[in-house]
Amino acid sequence: MATPTTTTGKPLPLITVLGSLNMDLVSYVPHHPLPGETLTSSSFAVSPGGKGANQAIACAKLSRSRASTPLGSTNNAAGTRRGDVDIAARVRMIGAVGQDAYGPALLGNLERHGVDVSGAVVRSDLRTGVAIIIVDEPSGQNRIVLSPEANHSLLASQFSTPASLGTPPPDLLIMQLEIPLPTVLAALAAARAAGVAVLLNPAPAQELPGEAYEGLAHLVVNETEAAILGGLASEAELDAEAGLEDVARKFLSRGVRNVLITLGGRGVYYMSAREDGGVVAVKGLLPAEKAKVVDTTAAGDTFVGQYALEVVVSGGSFDIVDAVKKANRAAAKTVERLGAQDSIPWRDEL
Repeated sequence: MATPTTTTGKPLPLITVLGSLNMDLVSYVPHHPLPGETLTSSSFAVSPGGKGANQAIACAKLSRSRASTPLGSTNNAAGTRRGDVDIAARVRMIGAVGQDAYGPALLGNLERHGVDVSGAVVRSDLRTGVAIIIVDEPSGQNRIVLSPEANHSLLASQFSTPASLGTPPPDLLIMQLEIPLPTVLAALAAARAAGVAVLLNPAPAQELPGEAYEGLAHLVVNETEAAILGGLASEAELDAEAGLEDVARKFLSRGVRNVLITLGGRGVYYMSAREDGGVVAVKGLLPAEKAKVVDTTAAGDTFVGQYALEVVVSGGSFDIVDAVKKANRAAAKTVERLGAQDSIPWRDEL
């Protein structure tokens, strides 16, 4: 089958997401419960989620307008649809779900948004991953408890060769840490061997070996993740821009080429390494877009999705400042809506 192309005849760039697929069980409450406190929620929702799936949906929705992408079955394994004439990239999802009610619902939702799920595995012996999310309605802030289930069936041995990343190989591989760390490290090595750029969003945070940073094209972390991975005594060290610069330099010294630290309402700090091997090419703190915060769920995933699209469509002229500005704008739209994947905007909504 021919590879889908742009209007200029060039093959569409391909983003592959290796990560989690969860069903989100969300309760909206007047405040986060205190130890021993029982609360009655004002509302409850069940919706598709998982950081991997969220980021795949973000890439897919932000790569096209809603009008040009009627929901329905895909017409090829690349994830393009009937009527798609102006999409920015193809998106492929690699992950695992259980053979329960949630699994088909998650895969179906990805397909309806144009994501290729041929790399997703359905495990008859396991349950689909679940995330219990409690959203504080006054602030929109959330707390999440994750049960990985089938997500942890993705083993390092399955990703020991470049071919495990799919055919054709992606232009960009996106990963998080809701699947086993050895699996992420194996996929990083496979991508390095294949010359595939990687965007790592190490959430939930855990310490990483030095090899994880070597040659890493893009590292996207929030304040908590930056503090843990940067070996800081406290997140308070990131309150000043000097602290953000110090920790970003640490990541560059480990081999990362582009570092982004998302700071919620404060914005995003970015730093890029020089192509000639020098330390810093560009750095700065971009303020957040103004938004009326309703629910912060999937804001970071939306940021990753829009940033990833800027990476793959830029060719050799990637502008990190412009990419961060566009990703900020997309994330701001997400926090103004309830839910995870449903809150992620389409391209024409920005």
